[in-house]
Amino acid sequence: MFRDIVKELLDDCLAQRQDLFLIDFEILEGNTIRIVIDGDKGVLVEDCMFVSRGIEHNIDREDHDFALEVSSSGATTPLTHPRQYQKHIGRTLEVRAADNQKFEATLTTANEQDIVLDWKAREPKPIGKGKVTVQKTATLLYSEISEAKVKILF
Repeated sequence: MFRDIVKELLDDCLAQRQDLFLIDFEILEGNTIRIVIDGDKGVLVEDCMFVSRGIEHNIDREDHDFALEVSSSGATTPLTHPRQYQKHIGRTLEVRAADNQKFEATLTTANEQDIVLDWKAREPKPIGKGKVTVQKTATLLYSEISEAKVKILF
């Protein structure tokens, strides 16, 4: 019942802010509510406060004792939601596919079903000695991705 109340309040907050979306929601032992959000243009502290207040101010503390943690998805956190991929188009991702194939490539397209990655690779020339640089492309369904992270470049 407590979970349903919190989930309904969370859904109401996210309905008011279409630019924010849910990454993770759980209620741990001792009624600790942990919420992780992301946004199409990132997440500010004010966004976390908005969600926190939307929940905390609508639950009676006399009926339910709880702790609330609202945070944003971190820079090194794996991507889990299609909207996260869409906001990272043009960036380099490190992707591990379900078949253990690994990619370090530029995300060029992301839709509701799959992503498209582009990268350059050195391969032996078809004729003669030496190598040639070729453009490669891979299309992966979200179900085929074990883990994907944005590569942080300095």
